[in-house]
Amino acid sequence: MSKDQLSHSTELDDDARLLAEMGYKQELHRGMSAFSNFAVSFSIISILAGCITSYGIALNSGGPSTIVLGWLIVGVFVACVALAMAEVCSRYPTAGGLYFWAGRLARRNKKVWAWYVGWFNFMGEIGVTAAIDFGCATTWSAFMNLVWGVNVTPGRVFGLFVAIIVTHALLNTFGVNLVSLLSKVSAWWHVVGVLVIVAFLWILPEKHQSVSWTLTGWHNTTGWGFTPYVFFMGLLMAQYTYTGYDASAHVAEETRGASLSAPRGIVMSVVVSIIGGFILLYSITAAIPDGSPAGLTKLAETNTGLPPAQVFLDALNNPGVAKFLLFIVCVAQYFCGMASVTANSRMTFAFSRDKALPGSRWWAKVNPRTGTPTNSIWFCVVLSILLASPALFNATAYLAVTSIAVIGLYIAYVAPVFLRRRAENFQPGPWHLGRWSPLIGWVAVVWVCVICVMFILPPVRPITVDTFNYAPVAVVAVFLFATISWFVGGRTHFMKGASPEDHNAADPEQVLEEEVHGHGTSGDEPDKVLD
Repeated sequence: MSKDQLSHSTELDDDARLLAEMGYKQELHRGMSAFSNFAVSFSIISILAGCITSYGIALNSGGPSTIVLGWLIVGVFVACVALAMAEVCSRYPTAGGLYFWAGRLARRNKKVWAWYVGWFNFMGEIGVTAAIDFGCATTWSAFMNLVWGVNVTPGRVFGLFVAIIVTHALLNTFGVNLVSLLSKVSAWWHVVGVLVIVAFLWILPEKHQSVSWTLTGWHNTTGWGFTPYVFFMGLLMAQYTYTGYDASAHVAEETRGASLSAPRGIVMSVVVSIIGGFILLYSITAAIPDGSPAGLTKLAETNTGLPPAQVFLDALNNPGVAKFLLFIVCVAQYFCGMASVTANSRMTFAFSRDKALPGSRWWAKVNPRTGTPTNSIWFCVVLSILLASPALFNATAYLAVTSIAVIGLYIAYVAPVFLRRRAENFQPGPWHLGRWSPLIGWVAVVWVCVICVMFILPPVRPITVDTFNYAPVAVVAVFLFATISWFVGGRTHFMKGASPEDHNAADPEQVLEEEVHGHGTSGDEPDKVLD
C-alpha cells in the first residue's frame, strides 16, 4: 500500500470512527473531496440563479441601493449564520445535519428539539428543490421563447420542470462520484460564467450608470411609503439567494475529512457567493440603460419575466450575445437544481435512518452498488413534483405551498446555533471560532429572528389574495403536522440508539465492528468503505 493509499485509508477510518461515536455506521460512499463539498453548497446558493430570478423583488422594493448594498448587508449577517453553523458541523459531521445538532445540544427534550428542527428542515428542503427546478424550467422556457419562439404555457413549463427534476434524480442515482464531478464543473461554471457576463456588461454597453446611482439609487413601487420597511422587504432578494449552504453538512458522510471539509464548505460557499454576487449585481445594475423611475418600472414589468435578461438585450445591443449570457444562466440553474436534489435526498436518508418519516425503512436504504440513498432521491423528487403541481392551475397556490421553503430552512438553521449558545459543555471540533464564537453566534440568532419577521410581513400593498404573504400559514401548518405526528408515533421510535438519551445503545467500537463485517440495517451486502 502506497503512502497516499495509507493516508486515505486512515482518513476514512477516522471519519467512520467519528460517525460511529454519533451512533451511525458508515453506509454512504465517501467519494467527495473538500472542494466537491464546497461546490455542492456553492451550487445551491447559485448567484446565477437566485440573483437573476429574484432580481425584480429588490428592483421594485428599493431599487439599485437595495440590490447592491443590500446584497453586502445581508451577506455579512448570513456569513455569521454560516460561521456559527460551521462550528457545530465540525463537532457533528453527519448527514442529518441541523436536526441532529439540535438533538445533541438541547439541555432538555433533546428528541423533541431534533424532531421539530428536522421537520422544518425536511419541508424546507423539499420546497427549495421544487422552487429551484421550477425556476429553472421558467428560465429555460423564456430562453426557448427568445431563441426559437416557443410559446410559453403553464402546462409546458410544468412539463419541462418534471423533465428537469427527473434528470437530476437520475444523475444522483448514478453515484456520488458523478455528483462530485458535476459539482466541481458547476462551481467553475458559476465562477467563469459570472466573469464572462460581467466582462460583456462592461465592454459592450456605450454608457453605464454612475457609481453613486448604482450604490444609492432608489425606486419603490410596493405601495408602502415607509423607507426602512421598503428597504427591508427588498433584502428578501439576497436572503432568498443565500439559502442551501447547509448542503455541506448533509453530504458530510460522503466527504473525506468531514470534520474540517464540511464546515469549510459551509463558510466558503457563502464568502465566495458574497464576492461574486456583488460583482454580478453591481455590473447588471450599472448597465441598466434607463435609470429613471419610468425606465425601472418598465424594466421590472419586462415580458421576459427576468429583468436581468432584459438588461442583456437592451444594454448590449447584441441579441446573439444576450442569448448566450442567458444560456450561461440557464446551465447554472440546472446545476443548482442537481445539487439541491443531492442535499435534499441525504437529509431525507438521515431523517429516515432515525425513523422520522412514514416508510422510513424504505427511504433509509442505501444502494450497495452505488453507495447512494436511491430510494430517498426518488422520494424527494416525487414530493417536489407534487408540491409544484398547483402551479398548473394557480400560481398563487404554488407560492403559498412553497413559501415554507426559506423560512423553514432558516428556522432549522438558527435552532442549533441558539442551542449551541446555551449549551454548557459543548466540546468544539477541529474547526471552531474560538473567542469570537459567542459574538458571532448571537449575531446570527438575532439576524434570523429579524428575517423570520420579514418573511411573514406583506411585501406589497394593497394586500389581496394574490399579494398576501402565506408564509405564516405554511409555518403553522408544518408545526401542527410535526406536533400531531410526534404524539402519534414519533416520540416512541424517533432516534432510537442515536439520541443522547439512549446513546448507551450505540457503542462506537461495536458500530465499527458491525461495519467491517457488514451487519447493518440498511443494506443487504457488507459495506466496502473500510476495505
